[in-house]
Parts: sequence; C-alpha cells; structure tokens
Amino acid sequence: MELMVSDKAAKWYKDELNLQSGDGVRFFVRYGGFNSLQSGFSLGVSIEKPVESAIKVEEEGITFFVEEADIWYFDNHNLKVAFDEKKEEPEFEYIS
Repeated sequence: MELMVSDKAAKWYKDELNLQSGDGVRFFVRYGGFNSLQSGFSLGVSIEKPVESAIKVEEEGITFFVEEADIWYFDNHNLKVAFDEKKEEPEFEYIS
C-alpha cells in the first residue's frame, strides 16, 4: 500500500486543524458511513502521533499515516489524498 498526500491537501489539513510541524494525522477505519471499499465502514481522520504505522508520509511538516490495525480496510489499494478545488476540501481516491 502507498499513501500519497498532495501539497494542497496537506496545507488544508495544517490550516484547518491548526497543526504544527511534527504533528500527525491518522487515517483510520470507522464503523458506518459510505464507501466503495468496505461495506459498512468509512475512513476517519484524527490528530495523533504514529504508534504502529503501516505506512506514513510527511508533507508540510505533518506526518500522515495509517496504523497496522487499519491496513485491511484498503484491500490492497493505494490511498491518494488530493484537494477538490470546487468543494475546497480534501478528497480520497483509492487506486488499485
């Protein structure tokens, strides 16, 4: 699995969540919501430091990561976090 976070998406997270260099953003599995990957589950976002990250990438001084316990959710897909200019918010794309 690969995690990609665009510069614009990283800047949005940094600005919207008042993050400082060295902070972390975790993408995790949550019960409920809508998603095409795993029925009944969706992707959540929280501010925390990596503990047992399976994959991580640093952008804008922020570490974006997925913990080992949540890797099953992606079902061998890569996660691309881009920025939707029209909605002015991040968007998630799952790439095989």
